[in-house]
Amino acid sequence: MAVASEDRQKAVDAALAQIDRQFGKGSVMRLGDHVQPRVRVIPTGSIALDVALGIGGLPRGRVVEIYGPESSGKTTVALHAVANAQRNGGIAAFIDAEHALDPEYARKLGVDTDSLIVSQPDTGEQALEIADMLIRSGALDIVVIDSVAALVPKAEIEGDMGDSHVGLQARLMSQALRKITGALSASGTTALFINQLREKIGVFFGSPETTTGGKALKFYSSVRLDVRRIETLKAAGAPVGNRTRVKVVKNKMAPPFKQAEFDIIYGEGISREGGILDMAVELGIAKKSGSWFTYESDQLGQGKEKVRQFLKDNPDLADEIEDKILQAVGIRQNPQAVPDENVGTANKDNAQAKKVSDTRGSKGNTEASPSSGKDKTLSMVGAKKAS
Repeated sequence: MAVASEDRQKAVDAALAQIDRQFGKGSVMRLGDHVQPRVRVIPTGSIALDVALGIGGLPRGRVVEIYGPESSGKTTVALHAVANAQRNGGIAAFIDAEHALDPEYARKLGVDTDSLIVSQPDTGEQALEIADMLIRSGALDIVVIDSVAALVPKAEIEGDMGDSHVGLQARLMSQALRKITGALSASGTTALFINQLREKIGVFFGSPETTTGGKALKFYSSVRLDVRRIETLKAAGAPVGNRTRVKVVKNKMAPPFKQAEFDIIYGEGISREGGILDMAVELGIAKKSGSWFTYESDQLGQGKEKVRQFLKDNPDLADEIEDKILQAVGIRQNPQAVPDENVGTANKDNAQAKKVSDTRGSKGNTEASPSSGKDKTLSMVGAKKAS
């Protein structure tokens, strides 16, 4: 019996060696023999959403879908992710199939529009081909496609109004996703697809809502976010923003179905300070008594809007509270959530990284990650890189 088992092992080893020779080293491996690179993330701009995602942000090298009704905040969330990727020195691209990108608004959200790669393609095939070429360059950190509904097949554009083109867009999306998925993983690029809602006809039970572009995107997405506007924020009777709820309807990286709520202020985007304040109160890091907010026995102010402005004027205090929130929810110590870093460094010194990680784990290391300079935004969502 032992001899037969030994022969089987030799046969497997010979097959693995032949596969490596034919397809290249690393084409196949035993999972236990390979130190898996930890999941790298791009923060969304909302600490509540980063926590709901379970890993501290949007995963690198994966497909992400954001969908919801009109004016719910889909593009705002995408632009914040672009800004955070750029803030860490990354390169971002925006495929504007809707021809509706507002550069001024993007700048207000922190996007470096001078270095942002923008394309306004004529057809869906052109848009996805451009995205594929950018991803395969290996230099891109995030590419946003806005939106799937606007990826019109060439045959439909060249045809007449009223012509039937059944399944063209679905086939286009299915083919494109088959092509780019492997390239995304190899390059560490996040592909963020913004999608619109439609309603199915004749549905009497369950939700009639569905997304455009067929079912392929639902399968290929590692994360799917449902964005909804739930309330209008007002100041002195005038609307100043929206209260937004995001539900993680699919998550391959962490437990799904978690929800996050945050404020989107008109002309400013996601209120980082408002999100920090909400999470701090929820976790007991800050106290709320009536309309007064207190942090470590010091009163921050009366009324959420005043405290939000106070935290905005005192970024060091906001960073301190955010740091405590990330530690409280376990994201900082989570080995799956690490700061975003350059493509190509994920597998560097794997053996050494494992050794350092094991040493830290045995000592119960709780040291905070550095959070200064250009890497501050992304360093706060993960542990130190073991090197």
